[in-house]
Amino acid sequence: MREREPSSGWLRGVLPLAVAAVLAKGEQHGYALVQQLAAHGFGAIRGGALYPVLGRMETERLVEAHWEPGEGGPGRKVYRLTGEGRARLLEESAMWRQFAESMDQLLGQAAKEER
Repeated sequence: MREREPSSGWLRGVLPLAVAAVLAKGEQHGYALVQQLAAHGFGAIRGGALYPVLGRMETERLVEAHWEPGEGGPGRKVYRLTGEGRARLLEESAMWRQFAESMDQLLGQAAKEER
């Protein structure tokens, strides 16, 4: 059975947190971020969704970016999580856990009522 991709509505809400989690492991360029997110079950993230998120995160000083020269091709922008970004990641991770627990309880109750 083919795994379904998360809905675009869900992705819009969690993409900044997911990007921060990937960047917490180390700096990445956009394509590598897309690959990492896909490997973690986020499906095919388009640049039209990813790059505006990175731009907002850069404006909010959650990430920093620099250009690296390309090997036989164009350069690429590489993103790194800042100290502010790490602090936000920790804060939002705790909030996410609470939210997910609440949602699990609600869905568990709904499943029991369906039986």
